Amino acid sequence: MIDELDVPVTLASRNGSVRLRGASQDDLDAIVALLSDDPVSAGRGDVAAAEDRGLYLRGLLRTLDSESNDVLVVESDDRVVGTMQLTVIPGMARRGSTRLLVEAVRVASAERSAGIGAAMMSWVADVAAPAVGASVVQLTSDAARTDAHRFYTRLGFVDSHVGFKLAVPR
Repeated sequence: MIDELDVPVTLASRNGSVRLRGASQDDLDAIVALLSDDPVSAGRGDVAAAEDRGLYLRGLLRTLDSESNDVLVVESDDRVVGTMQLTVIPGMARRGSTRLLVEAVRVASAERSAGIGAAMMSWVADVAAPAVGASVVQLTSDAARTDAHRFYTRLGFVDSHVGFKLAVPR
């Protein structure tokens, strides 16, 4: 999908510009660090344990190999400070609409409130969604993430659905 997205691109944040680009295998440790820098994710097991590195690598490579998925990272001063996964979902509902699903949005805790997340999500809505032919941008957010819910609402997202999950053995 990355070919349709025209990255890398410069985004503006309150602290200056950041660079949004496609992730690579070299970004694995930085992405895992962002996932574990979040109490909700850490509570689900994303604790950046060395013995889990192979699982994360497999997940990253599978995602990057998929034509419908991509992982992006945001760099500031040559350090990865943000990440997100995008998935294109063609569908039958909404008169055959395509959706762009945004998952695993993370900004380093030291960089939050600098406008990086808002810049990322604006780029998704204004650039990525049209580029992949999506008429809907959707995301899910853990019920415990009340700050994130206020953030997404401020950006114009509507909490329109109730989500359900079922954990199955691996």
